Amino acid sequence: MTTLLKNGRVYLDGRFVETDLTIDKGRILVFDSPSHIDRTVDCSGKIIIPGFTDVHVHLREPGFSYKETIRTGTMAGARGGYTCLCSMPNLKPVPSTLAGLKAQTDIIAKDAVIRVVPYGTITMEQNGRSRLSDMEDLAPYVCAFTDDGKGVQTGDLMESAMTKAKSLGKLIVAHCEDESLLHGGSIHEGKYAEAHGLPGICSESEWKQVERDVALAEKTGCGYHVCHVSTKESVDIIRRAKARGVNVTCETAPHYLTLCDMDIKQEGRFKMNPPLRDASDRDALIAGVIDGTVDIIATDHAPHSPEEKSRGLDSPFGIVGLETSFPVLYSELVLKKKCLTLEQLVDSMSIKPRRRFDLGPAIEDGAPADIAIIDTEEKFTIDPATFASMGKATPFAGWQVQGRVIMTIADGEIVWERSE
Repeated sequence: MTTLLKNGRVYLDGRFVETDLTIDKGRILVFDSPSHIDRTVDCSGKIIIPGFTDVHVHLREPGFSYKETIRTGTMAGARGGYTCLCSMPNLKPVPSTLAGLKAQTDIIAKDAVIRVVPYGTITMEQNGRSRLSDMEDLAPYVCAFTDDGKGVQTGDLMESAMTKAKSLGKLIVAHCEDESLLHGGSIHEGKYAEAHGLPGICSESEWKQVERDVALAEKTGCGYHVCHVSTKESVDIIRRAKARGVNVTCETAPHYLTLCDMDIKQEGRFKMNPPLRDASDRDALIAGVIDGTVDIIATDHAPHSPEEKSRGLDSPFGIVGLETSFPVLYSELVLKKKCLTLEQLVDSMSIKPRRRFDLGPAIEDGAPADIAIIDTEEKFTIDPATFASMGKATPFAGWQVQGRVIMTIADGEIVWERSE
């Protein structure tokens, strides 16, 4: 099937260009159009962008399909304009061996509506402590190695992991959390926790491991990526490391860029790990996105059942984000605060993750047609009841936002189209 996307503003080489775009046999034609067109889509007033790529998503299957499935999670991604998701390994069985990985990839092949590239674990038990996983066997089939949800607790183990990953040409992707600094907290150790007499999670529990790992990355030469950065200290450590030429990148998430601990309500939809930090941390993260220290905006989409998230601050950590990330960030940072351009936002959500994780080209002649079409003028209210995700816990429920995905095309096929 040949589809013509007509009259849109297409994101090409870092800028928007008014041009038509053709999809033929699943591939992109930028400036050429076949004589026969099966369908024409009028994109007047819309932007056409490379589909978003999320390098931090919990799809929960196999093992926890009561929280999310690969089918529902990838459909949520499609509705949010994503065409590629990197799936985290806190699953059952754990993808620390080829057999464990196959349990996941078999479901992906059957049920995913967009591309899913799994992670392999760093440790055999995905606990930040045990021996290394079968990294050499896993390397051809995974995007990188992580124990996300658990920080690697000793420097010796992390150095061994980095040395092995470097030899395999793979990134180490780190959830940085020093468990010796945790004291049963569920929110940031800050103003809100103090005012309400609640135990907190200190910033040092994150940035101390970032500091350790950056030094190890510098020593080993391994490519290193930091998950869900939430503190100003982490941003500063990474900025200085980049200036020294260390092969380090990092991500943050929409909630850390738009909320702080004083926005918390004692509901499960405000409980995530790391927690919402101080307003000064939020501002440092925004500055990091602007100056390029923070490379990628990922969602850390982490669904749980409604019953689990009904327990307030006793709920498990994690919120959902695939269906809200673009409109929240576009509304808050591009339109309201005017601190990011639309181009910078697309770079952080699509171009930079593709580049860092070697996940393929953006919009160019002959590339696979992985595209999102967005109406940047449409306003709507975020309503979790409409989500495709089984997870409904979001701090953005009820927000008035602007910028709605109207079509997502993955590998040349329309996988989501908004009906009027």
